[in-house]
Amino acid sequence: GRGALSRAMAARGAYRCIECNRAAAELYRDYRRGVLRISICKSCQKPVDKYIEYDPVIILINAILCKAQAYRHILFNTKINIHGKLCIFCLLCEAYLRWLQLQDSSQNTDPDDLIRYAKEWDFYRMFGIASLEQTSFLVGIFITLWWMRLEMLKTKSDFILLLKALLLSSYGKLLLIPAVIWEHDYTPLCLAFIKVFVLISNSQAIRVTLNLNRMLPWLAIFFGLIFENGVVCLFKKMGWDV
Repeated sequence: GRGALSRAMAARGAYRCIECNRAAAELYRDYRRGVLRISICKSCQKPVDKYIEYDPVIILINAILCKAQAYRHILFNTKINIHGKLCIFCLLCEAYLRWLQLQDSSQNTDPDDLIRYAKEWDFYRMFGIASLEQTSFLVGIFITLWWMRLEMLKTKSDFILLLKALLLSSYGKLLLIPAVIWEHDYTPLCLAFIKVFVLISNSQAIRVTLNLNRMLPWLAIFFGLIFENGVVCLFKKMGWDV
């Protein structure tokens, strides 16, 4: 249960203070009979993780507000392994949006099976394009951070943790579906806001994971976007319909 998970994470030294980002031996001390006491950070003298007493909805709201404390709680002090599934679902949302826009631009309403088959493969193609762009974006970020701060990404676990943080922080893409379903005149503006929100979340994830200032994460994201668009342009020149 919670006690076993707590001991396992403490043994790995995985806990962090959500205020100062220093390593912590434990989040709370169990005095039995339901009596728990939140541990105090030896560095900043504040609770190591106040969010362990919070409702998940409150934590989610704080994460949406891009609070560094909420990000540290999620990334360092909880065991969440949904980043892979979340990534796939976000890519499906993006692929569906592109596929829908592609169908809207097509005036062919022929119910023939071949037409429906072609439209189905169009969706798979959109999924592949979205995956390609996402991969290029992440590779651009990793290359930039590795080049500028080599000492921060020197182990495999560092790469995995940052990848997990970036995938989890892309949850804003889930808003693409309701933005399309409730389509109105301001949908393009909503989609632009969703894109900006995802980039802000990615920036905060990099900042929290590597304990950086605000400038370097944005620089990494900028080069990630350049790399993403560069790969897309390259495939277009090769004749790929992306």
